[in-house]
Amino acid sequence: MAQQSPLLSVHPSSCLVDEEIQVQVEHLHADSKITLHTLIHSDDGDDWEAFGHYTSDSSGTVKVSRDKSLGGTFEGVEPMGLLWSMRPVPESKPGRRFWKKNVETPVKVVITVHEGHLAKGFKHHTPLTSASVERWYLAVGIQRVDVTEGGIKGTLFIPAGPGPFPAVLDLCGGHGGRVEYRSALLASHGYVSLALEYLGFLNAAGKLDHVDNTYIETAFSVLKKHPKVCCDKVAMMGMSFGVPVTLEMTAHSEIIQPKCVVCLSGSHIIPHNGSLADVYAALQQNIDKLRYDEKMRIIWRDLLLPIPDDLSKKVEMGKIKCPVLFIVGEDDQNCPSSESAADMKKMMEKAGNSHLLTLLSYPGTGHLIEPPYSPHSRFTDFKLLEAKTKVMVLWGGETVPHSRAQEDSWNKTLTFLEEHLYDSSRDMTRF
Repeated sequence: MAQQSPLLSVHPSSCLVDEEIQVQVEHLHADSKITLHTLIHSDDGDDWEAFGHYTSDSSGTVKVSRDKSLGGTFEGVEPMGLLWSMRPVPESKPGRRFWKKNVETPVKVVITVHEGHLAKGFKHHTPLTSASVERWYLAVGIQRVDVTEGGIKGTLFIPAGPGPFPAVLDLCGGHGGRVEYRSALLASHGYVSLALEYLGFLNAAGKLDHVDNTYIETAFSVLKKHPKVCCDKVAMMGMSFGVPVTLEMTAHSEIIQPKCVVCLSGSHIIPHNGSLADVYAALQQNIDKLRYDEKMRIIWRDLLLPIPDDLSKKVEMGKIKCPVLFIVGEDDQNCPSSESAADMKKMMEKAGNSHLLTLLSYPGTGHLIEPPYSPHSRFTDFKLLEAKTKVMVLWGGETVPHSRAQEDSWNKTLTFLEEHLYDSSRDMTRF
């Protein structure tokens, strides 16, 4: 009887980016050495790849969820290693970062099976078989709406269904512009989410024009008043530069009173009643603390160290009245998030509200904590908004522990939001 051609199956073939996939190869000879290879062409035009070396079992089958990778970009039993271990192909420019800029299109992953254990030159080899997978940030039926009400700029993502839904005001980090992928994914899990553009505005002179606190308050109010939003179930989420703004507004604003707060890779260092401009000013005052690693990649974390003892220079954490989830990468080379978390905890213990703080701290994890299975970037190029020049920035983290942290922290973020934004008596709609 003739040997059947190898069969590659991937399930599901279309799903959200935070869902696991099952990859299996059948109809191989027993004990066949193969390489499974994945390739993504990003929105920036970069190619990212990962690969694992496998040996089929006695029935001629390889199951990625069961079998060990014997080498490649990951090793061991790693059901999602073909995604989280992705890296730019060897001929890429250094310092690439994986961005999903257009959330209305999927991340298309091409999976190929190659004979033998290969480590390079995949495009020059004809695969035994191939398959493709579409991974989405937007679930079916999610509305994407540009928002300009009240002078703000942002994108609103609204889940399918009659609503009303809990909501999240999403403040991403120092890259500037409008970053939508996390908000899109939150909407896919049942939250109206507003991806707010709040950094990177330049005035006529080409200088940074920082938004004031009224801008953030307006955004919160616009979200809260939307007819599809439960007005008493609105959260805030901040990453990097978004963290001090989120915490300061939560502590002191009469308008912004979130039901809960999620913070990633940030600090509480901002003057009382301060704004984004004050955070930048604090960094500029300490510019002499800028460091470089052995490859001349910028390390920014020292610019906010030591954590000030002066209470007027940091968020008055004792005034926080809602649950806070604070996520820390212990190898964050961009921000002193570990030191900030320790000080925040101390301040809240003294004030008697430490029961509101949930701290997740991950060894070997850097600054760029993304949704699950996203490629890890230890360093990337970074565009300085005023100078309009690019520098190479060290973010930190090691691929394996960082990837574990991304999966764990995202799952715990969803659990945290569900606990505080959805009634325990009500089943949460999953997409």
